[in-house]
Amino acid sequence: MMLYFLVFIASLAIATYLFLQSAVFGGSPNETQIKRIEASPNYKDGSFQNLSPTTVSLPESSFFKVLQEFIFNKEETEPKQPIEVVKTDLKNLKSDEPLIIWFGHSSYLMLIDGKTILVDPVFNRASPIPLFGKPFKFSYDYGAADFPEIDILIITHDHYDHLDYQTIKKLIPKTKNFIVPLGVEAHLIHWGANTEAIKSLDWHDETQLLDFKITATPARHFSGRKFTRGNTLWSSFVFKSDKLNIYLGGDSGYDTHFKTIGDKYGPFDLAILECGQYGTNWPLIHMFPEQVAQAAADLKTKQLLPVHWAKFSLALHNWTEPINKLTYVAKAKNLSLQTPRIGEPLSLTNMDKTTKWWQN
Repeated sequence: MMLYFLVFIASLAIATYLFLQSAVFGGSPNETQIKRIEASPNYKDGSFQNLSPTTVSLPESSFFKVLQEFIFNKEETEPKQPIEVVKTDLKNLKSDEPLIIWFGHSSYLMLIDGKTILVDPVFNRASPIPLFGKPFKFSYDYGAADFPEIDILIITHDHYDHLDYQTIKKLIPKTKNFIVPLGVEAHLIHWGANTEAIKSLDWHDETQLLDFKITATPARHFSGRKFTRGNTLWSSFVFKSDKLNIYLGGDSGYDTHFKTIGDKYGPFDLAILECGQYGTNWPLIHMFPEQVAQAAADLKTKQLLPVHWAKFSLALHNWTEPINKLTYVAKAKNLSLQTPRIGEPLSLTNMDKTTKWWQN
């Protein structure tokens, strides 16, 4: 029996090792990239750090406690019926005004000055394991094949719900430029992207690309695709064209960085902020709806587009709770909130999509 047990343990160890070598986990930085990472003022004690002390979860929130809450959770974390999606012909979309199209969760496409800018495209699963992270059922599922050539592809951090291996592999041949936080370039290079096409930025680094000024700015979150956290940077971005100033929030808990960014880079025409997948067990790395509204005020934004909801169930709340609460708070604070349907083009100069489509 002992021999069988040892063989089982050895087989499990070998299987785990081989699985962790899968391409989905991405790559490791080379010597040059390591030197740049270690030289970053945001890299200390072997990992990237937030501006404020931040724990991923509360000390009393053990793995088994959280697992138990997920198992016995009675909230409707997924819609009962497929979400009605607007099917837009992205390859033949023409417009005299700048547009943004949201695809659920944190994936969206911007068309500005004749250029295509795609952010955090995830059209597979939010997990490396097929059993987990499945998306909600949509009436139409967008995929990499739906997209035209991409002028700029921006990744905010390397978590699976923001950096999807299968999607990126399919988009690499049609993407001209990549903008990523420091360290994330190792994943893209491992998957076949041209090193020369990638610009990796530390917080407050700026780059001028295709007449756009793009600045990496802080966020309060974490990173990691295997077991090690903080080996790549997480970031928000300030995206500025001749006529528009847009804040791409990525994932972030609430902190003073929103006001700092608003004071230095604002005001913004639009702030795209996470709203969803929050929880009392991890209160510092995602925002509750009231905090989303406060962050929008700190950023001095004219309009707010809430994302990070309506595609994956990664928390314990009802799937419509984030947007319902934010809608209520936004009305009380006289905050302009944009709620386009998934796949529906939204004008960036005449924002008027405020239908409560999720209540249908």
